[in-house]
Amino acid sequence: MMEKTFKITAPEGLHARPAALLVSAATPFLADLSLHFNGKSANLKSIMGVMAQGVVTGSTIVISAQGSDEAEALQVIDDVITSKGIGEEC
Repeated sequence: MMEKTFKITAPEGLHARPAALLVSAATPFLADLSLHFNGKSANLKSIMGVMAQGVVTGSTIVISAQGSDEAEALQVIDDVITSKGIGEEC
């Protein structure tokens, strides 16, 4: 299993647009991808699960990946978060 920590900088937090970008990036991978926030976890391939976390601007999240393509999946998620103005790696 691999993990990366990010600080969310998007003004709207992880609401519809940024959540959709993350889910779209996560879906093609075989690895199990999870978003961890405030003691709760959500499947990163579920738009409702991601949005239900209530992640606001300034929050710190952890993305974990476990599976055969976990390294590639985590790199793609990192690229989406940092290049699309969603957040920055901690």
